[in-house]
Amino acid sequence: MLETPASARPTTLVTGASRGIGAAIADRLAADGHDLALTFRTRTQEAEAVAARCRDQGTRVVLIQADFADLDRTAEVVPEAIAALGSLTGLVNNAGITGRIGPFLEATGEEDERVFRINVLAPLLLTRAAIAHMTTTGGGGAIVNISSGAATSGAAHTYISYAMSKAALNALTIGAAKEFAAQGVRINTVSPGTTFTEIHAAGGRPNAPEERRSRLPMGRAAHPHEIAGAVAYLLSADASYTNGADIRITGG
Repeated sequence: MLETPASARPTTLVTGASRGIGAAIADRLAADGHDLALTFRTRTQEAEAVAARCRDQGTRVVLIQADFADLDRTAEVVPEAIAALGSLTGLVNNAGITGRIGPFLEATGEEDERVFRINVLAPLLLTRAAIAHMTTTGGGGAIVNISSGAATSGAAHTYISYAMSKAALNALTIGAAKEFAAQGVRINTVSPGTTFTEIHAAGGRPNAPEERRSRLPMGRAAHPHEIAGAVAYLLSADASYTNGADIRITGG
């Protein structure tokens, strides 16, 4: 089998790729022939394990450590990815937090600000930098924003500020998709429902996927690899006329 030249391979930045949905996306994209820049915040060993699996698929991988609550550091991530990979044809804005899960009145302004820094302002900066590169090179590209079913439900009694942040991310997709379509950049959203990841534990409800089982149409939460396939599709040539879309993976 002839190897694909490195210059012909898609090059994709995936944020929050050390675990959960981000790790599953990295695994899938590696299998699909992408070279990858993967970000992580603190979990070095987990990130290195994901990178090792991807390299076993023949993928070039660079790991970038960044806390997206730090917007100055966030602004450095896309340039680092481009310097390491030579170009950037894809971006997956996956990193996110729920904030503390619970009643609306118990949340604090500090918590709300952190949610919006990581879930809204960081993707905004990353997307702007990625589009600037993709439109300058003339090759175009594709961006996938990982939103949530909460963006349209409002998530009462659970995490309203998180739902607000994901609704803002949806607006980024719609607006930027229209503005840059003619320049060859496609921007879409994937909105998972309840998924078996650690995001719930970080918000104080580690058993949330099981607690919600009875309310889910398929009687179970999703697994991360069930989200990754939609992301892979949106980054592929099969989605060449898919722009501004929101693929909801909620089990019904």
